[in-house]
Amino acid sequence: MNDPTTLEVEMTAWRRDLHQHPEFGFEEVRTAGFVAQKLRSFGVDVTEGVGRTGVVGTLQRGTSNRAIALRADMDALRITEANDTGWASANHGTMHACGHDGHTAMLLGAAQVLAADGGFDGTIRFLFQPAEEWGRGAQAMINDGLMARFPFDEVFGLHNLPGLPVGHLETRAGPIMSAEDIFEITLQGQGGHAARPHTTREVMVPACALVLDLQTIVARRLDPTDIAVVSVTELRTDGTRNALPGQARIIGDARSFRSDISARIEAEMRRIASGIAATHGIEATVTYSREFVPLVNDADLTAELLTAVETVSARVTVRPEPMTASEDFARFLDHVPGCFAFIGNGDASAPLHSPTYDFNDAALCHGSGVFVAIARQRLPSS
Repeated sequence: MNDPTTLEVEMTAWRRDLHQHPEFGFEEVRTAGFVAQKLRSFGVDVTEGVGRTGVVGTLQRGTSNRAIALRADMDALRITEANDTGWASANHGTMHACGHDGHTAMLLGAAQVLAADGGFDGTIRFLFQPAEEWGRGAQAMINDGLMARFPFDEVFGLHNLPGLPVGHLETRAGPIMSAEDIFEITLQGQGGHAARPHTTREVMVPACALVLDLQTIVARRLDPTDIAVVSVTELRTDGTRNALPGQARIIGDARSFRSDISARIEAEMRRIASGIAATHGIEATVTYSREFVPLVNDADLTAELLTAVETVSARVTVRPEPMTASEDFARFLDHVPGCFAFIGNGDASAPLHSPTYDFNDAALCHGSGVFVAIARQRLPSS
């Protein structure tokens, strides 16, 4: 029987070690090695290198042929940490600003408990996924034969949520996180002297007009009841203080929950860019790609999760609305049903992707407890 206090101390040490050594997507060599070593020490069967740097642990008990998967993400972000803690990032310019260090530690804790104490009948796959942040890791594991090599019937994942109290869990059936599309619009004209704009086909004015007009897609082209966001995040030109630019690049992303809305956003974006280019006598090129698909929770498994964790959560709530952030976990749901949920990182937590963010170690036991509870409920032992 695992002692909860000892487990909390261990998970905290693991989490802080991982936080101190963050690795970007598909570069999680040390992290994957750390995970594999811990899993093997628990008696879990381990396969490394799934989807480049992913790790899959397999734990089997009893005689049932049913299998479920529990997933954690391992990658960090290209952000310079601003925290002054004993476990702050030692890799300058890279930090765990989204809590994947905590997700990894709490799934390791769940694996240790389930390996030592059992309490289930069937097979559990522990999925430690690389490269979640840029939406490539789940598909890389799938492309590497994940579903055929390590079959499972359903999948569950957790993510910490700043602002939600520690010990609380929330989720919802149906759409819970949005798709993310990436766009880049290049405007090409002819730059020149800032004192003689009439001799140029400069792109600064049309670029500024385009940034504003893109906001009309959601405000004026979509049904107000459809959830969508179009955000311009970068405007880059080749101009300087006394030279008007001849090229501009407008970069950003779009969020939505349905493929038809995504298609409408792209079509409107191309129409607006083409119109502004024609008005100003320049050329416009639009590149549009779909990085994350919508995350849609299975209704039955959401109900199962909410019931399973009532004994380990201080409060279990149903989110009234989906959020427009995106999650690579959605790729697994193209193959099997599942449920994704949020656990509290505390009221005082800095926002995700902030240089002052840190995972709240007090949430580790709650997260591992949720994983253990759903595994035992979905694979009941006779």
